[in-house]
Amino acid sequence: MTDREFALSVVRTLQSAGFTALWAGGCVRDEFLGLVPEDYDVATSARPEQLRPLFRRRNEIGAHFGVVQVIGPKKADGTWHTIEVASFRSDGAYTDGRRPDTVTFSTPEEDAQRRDFTVNGMFFDPVRNELLDFVGGRADLDAKVLRAIGDPFARFTEDKLRILRAARMATRFGLAIDPTTRDAAQQMAPQVSVVSAERVAEELRKLFAHPNRTRGLALLRELGLIEPILPELTPSADRASAALAALSEVGGRLPFPLAFAVTLHAVGRAVTERVAERLKLSNVESDRLCWLVANQSVLTDAEVMRPSKLKPLLVHPGIDDLLALHRALATATGGSLAPVEFCTRVLRDTPPEELNPPPVLTGADLIARGLKPGPAFKRLLDAVREAQLEGRAATKEQGHALVTRLLAEPGDAPEPPPG
Repeated sequence: MTDREFALSVVRTLQSAGFTALWAGGCVRDEFLGLVPEDYDVATSARPEQLRPLFRRRNEIGAHFGVVQVIGPKKADGTWHTIEVASFRSDGAYTDGRRPDTVTFSTPEEDAQRRDFTVNGMFFDPVRNELLDFVGGRADLDAKVLRAIGDPFARFTEDKLRILRAARMATRFGLAIDPTTRDAAQQMAPQVSVVSAERVAEELRKLFAHPNRTRGLALLRELGLIEPILPELTPSADRASAALAALSEVGGRLPFPLAFAVTLHAVGRAVTERVAERLKLSNVESDRLCWLVANQSVLTDAEVMRPSKLKPLLVHPGIDDLLALHRALATATGGSLAPVEFCTRVLRDTPPEELNPPPVLTGADLIARGLKPGPAFKRLLDAVREAQLEGRAATKEQGHALVTRLLAEPGDAPEPPPG
C-alpha cells in the first residue's frame, strides 16, 4: 500500500461513516503540481472522540487541538503508514506565537481561513475527484503567486515562523511573493527572533538543501530575515554576496551541512560553531558543517601536500562535500580547479587500502613493549602512522624500529608501567 492509497482509505472510512472528509493543505498543492506529497493530511467534520470506533490504532496526543494521528499498516521499510486527521476548526488567539490557545470545531470554509497561504489552503475530495477551494489557492498556484490567506499581518502574528516559511515556499515552488504579503513579512521580519531555534533550523534545512537555494538566500535578504536568524552574515554585504555567488555554483539537491557551509564559508570556523550551537543543530550536522568551513581551503596545495596530510583528508567521510565546496568557491572567485581535479584523480586511481591502510602499530603493540599510555604515547603512534602513510614504515618491524629510534632521542618518552 502506498501513502496515497492509505490516505484514500482513511477518507473512504470517514465518508462511509457519514462524515465529511477531505485531503487538506500541502498534499493538495503537491498533487496539482504533479509532485509526490511528502505526507497526506485529512480534514474532517468528525470530532476526535468520533474517530475511536473507526480507527483502532491511533495517537491522540494532539486531540486537544482536534488532531489525531491514524496509524495504518506497516510499510516495506518497517515503518508505519500514518495520517494526521484533523477536525475542521477555527483557532483562537495565539498567545505563544505558535499554537492557538483555544480551538472551535467549525466548517471547511472556516478551517481554510486559519491556514497560512492560499496554495496551502485548498481541500480535495479524492473519492469524488473534487477540489474545494475557498481561498483562491488554485488561481494563485496557476499564477505562481504566494499569498497569505486574508490579512498577512494576522497570519504572521499567529505564527512568526510563517514569515520564514514564505521565503522557503517561494524558493521551493518558484513563486513570486504577493506584494501585500511581502510588505507584511518585511515589516514583521525582526519578530522571527522569538521563534524557537529548532523550528528556524528546520526551515533553513529545507531552504538550503533545495536546488533554488540561491534565490532562497536572496529572499532572506529581501525580506529582512538575515539579521534575526543569521546575524553573522550582516556585518558586510560582501559576506552574503560571496555566499550567493558560491551557492550558484552548487547545483541539485545537497546535504544541508554542505549547502550551509557554502553560505557561512566567509565567517570562519569559530563563528560557524556559534551558529550551529545557537540553531541547535545535531552533532552530526554541526561536526560536518564546522569541518567543512575549517577546511574550505586546505586542499589548495593538494598537489604538493605530504601524503601523511593528504591521505587522511581524502578518506574523511566528508571528502565529497569538501571537494564540492572547493569547486564552488574556486569557481565563484575565479580560482583554480586543479586541486579538486587532482584529488578526484587520486581518489579514482588509488586503491582504498593504500589511502587508508590498517595501522602497522597499535596501542597494544606499545603496551606490549612496556610503555605506558599518555600524551607521548600518542605522539609515537602518530609518528608511526605518518611514516606509514609516506611509505617509510610499511611493516610492523619498521614501525617498531622507528619507535626505538624515537625513544632514543631526547624528549618526553612514554613512562614505563609501574612495578
